[in-house]
Amino acid sequence: MPQFESGEPQKGFTSDFIWGTNSSSTQVEGAARQSDWLDWEIQGNAPRSGEGNGFKTQYSEDFSLYASFGLLQHRLSIDWARIEPSEGRRDGAEIEHARWVLESARDAGIEPWVCLHHIALPGWFTELGEGGFRDDKTRSYFWARHVAFCAETFGDLVAGWQPLHHPTAYASDAFLNGVHPPGSKHPAKFAETLRGMVFAWRDAWRELRGGPPIATALNLAPIFAIDNSPVAEQHARDADAVIWRVWMRALRDGVLTIPGMPEIEIPELRDSCDMVGFSYESAIGVTREGKFVSYPNNLRKTSLGIAPWVEGLSLVLHRLAEELPDRPLLITGLGIGTDDDAWRCDYLRECFAAVEEAIDDGIDIRGIFHQTGIDQYEWLGGYETPYGLFTRDREPRASAEVVAEYAKKR
Repeated sequence: MPQFESGEPQKGFTSDFIWGTNSSSTQVEGAARQSDWLDWEIQGNAPRSGEGNGFKTQYSEDFSLYASFGLLQHRLSIDWARIEPSEGRRDGAEIEHARWVLESARDAGIEPWVCLHHIALPGWFTELGEGGFRDDKTRSYFWARHVAFCAETFGDLVAGWQPLHHPTAYASDAFLNGVHPPGSKHPAKFAETLRGMVFAWRDAWRELRGGPPIATALNLAPIFAIDNSPVAEQHARDADAVIWRVWMRALRDGVLTIPGMPEIEIPELRDSCDMVGFSYESAIGVTREGKFVSYPNNLRKTSLGIAPWVEGLSLVLHRLAEELPDRPLLITGLGIGTDDDAWRCDYLRECFAAVEEAIDDGIDIRGIFHQTGIDQYEWLGGYETPYGLFTRDREPRASAEVVAEYAKKR
């Protein structure tokens, strides 16, 4: 494992810079039978995930493939609904399988990073109390118990933890936009869930600290008002307060600041990570109606309506360096969903140049996890929008060679 020590500013990519890939259990193995996401699929709210991309049986070959391209770190998720399908009853076969996967990664020379919540949840957890993470008693007992179990059961094989994937996006998609289960469009429930996610992060930090490094996996983007109208600018400030201010104040000041709710001092949140990790896809434009749109709006867009913008990545890196000085940064997700791999190659080269420039500016960036390695299930996008460096048939794209050029310089 690379040693994360402070010292003189880095210059360019160093020999211990992380070059990796990311995925999640639902995306590569399909939705777990007892998960809320499978119910969401059955109700017709999302494409069927089936068996994912075949990782369940091909994981050993997949890790060898990654290693051959110099991609020596991989972030995966341990699906709570698989290892604890009903409350208090753990599935021994699934637990054993998860250990086999982690051991196989190690055998291939891959250092596995583990996520413990990536969108999908056990159905039983979401049905307790006020609904999963919203309910303090449910979260503080069952979630903390799950994290502690995973630390004890898998911790000896884990190189790093990314406990919560996109906690703000989870809260908004599930309880504000209504596009993920339970499909709610209720601002108060959104605020309660976001509050619960910050406490869930605190709970995970308590259980995992002192072992392998722990990184956040926030979804961050620069935010702009589309026009100069006061109402658009206010909507942009409101969005910034949710996407940025909640987590910056928590990690910097130990203060929980959820818009519309009283502030709470929680000193334990201060410095509650070893690295500030984030995913980046694009910037966000906010209209006078409060809607999110692509920004800048004159850029080429993917089939999902995303406008990849390299300058936005630089803005995120520099803002994080200003908001949380002297904190190591980790890019936990970077990629582009497109059939045009030449576009992906150009985009990645430009992103890597931007990251290298930020490092030369003195920003402490520890690594990049590409989103994703092998094409996988993309939630509401199904299998129609490929993000992978490799096809589902495990054929490398030219973009895999682009990343390997950087990774193999180690």
